[in-house]
Amino acid sequence: MATCCGKQTEAPGKNSNAKRVALVGNPNVGKSVLFNALTGSYVTVSNYPGTSVEVSRGHAVINEQSWEVIDTPGMYSIHTITEEERVAREILLHETPDVVVHVLDARNLERMLAMTLQLIEAGLPVILVVNIMDEAERMGLKIDLELLRQRLGIPVIGAATGRKRGLGEIRSAIAAYRYDAGNPPHFAYSRLLEHDINEVSGLMSGEYILSRRALALLLLQQDEEIVELVRHREGEGYEVIAEKVREIAFNRRGSFHLDLSLERKDIVKKLVLDAFTSPEKRVVTWAERLSRMSVRPLTGIPLLLIVLYFGLYKFVGDFGAGTLVDILEQKLFVGIFNPWITGVVKMIIPWEIIQELFVGEYGIITLGIRYAVGIILPIVATFFIFFSFLEDTGYFPRLALLVDRIFKKFGLTGRAVIPMVLGFGCDTMATMVTRTLETTRERVIATILLALTIPCSAQLGVILALLSKFPGALAVWGASLLLLFVVVGLLAARVMPGEAPMFYMELPPMRLPQFSNVLTKTYTRMQWYFMEILPLFILASVLLWLGKITGFFEKLITAMTPVMASIGLPRETAIAFIFGFFRRDYGAAGLYELQTKGLMDARQLTVAAVTLTLFIPCVAQFLIMKKERGWKVAGGIGLFVSLLAFGSGYVLNQFLLMTKLLA
Repeated sequence: MATCCGKQTEAPGKNSNAKRVALVGNPNVGKSVLFNALTGSYVTVSNYPGTSVEVSRGHAVINEQSWEVIDTPGMYSIHTITEEERVAREILLHETPDVVVHVLDARNLERMLAMTLQLIEAGLPVILVVNIMDEAERMGLKIDLELLRQRLGIPVIGAATGRKRGLGEIRSAIAAYRYDAGNPPHFAYSRLLEHDINEVSGLMSGEYILSRRALALLLLQQDEEIVELVRHREGEGYEVIAEKVREIAFNRRGSFHLDLSLERKDIVKKLVLDAFTSPEKRVVTWAERLSRMSVRPLTGIPLLLIVLYFGLYKFVGDFGAGTLVDILEQKLFVGIFNPWITGVVKMIIPWEIIQELFVGEYGIITLGIRYAVGIILPIVATFFIFFSFLEDTGYFPRLALLVDRIFKKFGLTGRAVIPMVLGFGCDTMATMVTRTLETTRERVIATILLALTIPCSAQLGVILALLSKFPGALAVWGASLLLLFVVVGLLAARVMPGEAPMFYMELPPMRLPQFSNVLTKTYTRMQWYFMEILPLFILASVLLWLGKITGFFEKLITAMTPVMASIGLPRETAIAFIFGFFRRDYGAAGLYELQTKGLMDARQLTVAAVTLTLFIPCVAQFLIMKKERGWKVAGGIGLFVSLLAFGSGYVLNQFLLMTKLLA
């Protein structure tokens, strides 16, 4: 694949036998839902070459034809600003899709149609999907799709992909699409603008995928990548084009962007005249009322607390980490499975040292698999059900709006709430998602806060289960993490150079999620999670077994004993911290075992839980930090986090001893 600069790279997942369909549109308009409906769950997600932006690719069979489906990052215009928009345009420019499906939100038809115009005038084979029709109808909006189809000159389909409405028509339209390159729809601008476009496009002689008309407009908008593309293709002739562009820019006194935007708005207004009508008194649905409540601090914060209480505390902590773990870990593994498998292994393997590897104190089966399946599985499953449910309601973008003002004090924007909330599922995954933040400064601050104060789902669930018997301990744990989050965030915002970027986010409709979608998402995430953690749990068990038989493990515990004593913890707690180095949840599960043996009181449990939560990120998170931020930053964060964890543990222990708060 040739880039605009002429470099050669290969499109990931490229299949030369399949036709290609690209899904484009603003963020949160339902592209990914359509992508999942077309492809099923068999997808590949990878960084676009040379960038850190992820692109999903999948395959679909439509009318007995094989298609590659590409879910592009959200874009507002083909004149790009963000890295996501650049990647989306790269796909249009260089992967030559046979069909481009522009998905837009029916409730914001007039605003989003401007991009449809750009795609059409670029000479791309466009199908327009007017999505979220169900919400638009509930609001009393009426859209004449047939009239819109006639005026745009392309297939226009009404859909509600979240409800599986319109999917058959979209498949049929993709399969039957025939682009008429000789007679593309034409939307005329003012005489002056048309003159400028013709002047510039008439000077071009190279071969392009986008129409010369669209390229002329992008050149007049000073689009740097298009300038490079045209310079490369035109060679010596480029200077004449550049001179003409400079002349037009000078004559217009720099008002070209505004003029073009106003003219496109006028064209869109004519397009939707009689094709889009809204009631005089707009119908306000219950979802809109809930949406407004969720972004206003007075109602949004109580709503957030309700969500956290019932979702995290009751469902994940109480039900997942309490009831389900008790059934699986205590009754199934400890009561039935472990004694049985121990007997079987001892009968088959005569050597005690090898028996220990599988069914000993740190055995692969009796410890590694028991922790992974008996403790971590129910906690992670309940968290992912809760997370997927919340995600499908459309609550997260509203949460981002709610916290934007607060996050700005930490050098972040509301957009950072997405990786922060994801961190409660898996910090490794959340650290990867920080790449969606706009600036490096914002990404580094978010990575520090994730590594330090955000416990992953399994760790959170186990800690909730540990401390829920002592409400005061749970309050101290939560207050300690919140305090450190605020202090470290404020300091990072002052120490890190640079300014916080502007924040803008599209709000999808709030809706009741579909049970099947929630289950599919939960299953996919669980699959990914267990493919990652199960080998690590097995590896950790093997290393612990090696440490035990060589005596290294005992020496390590002895070396850590003074550190444990300084923060008021018994010697045995060192085991949980060693476990925690492999995975955070592994360490939390170690604490859970110590508590069931009655080795710690409420104060010690609280100090241990706070220190372990703050402690160095697990191996997987650390490796992702290194991949995303480099060795220097990742190493610095790891060292800072570890020192702060034990320092905070020491201060908290002294505070609790002095105040006798949890005595």
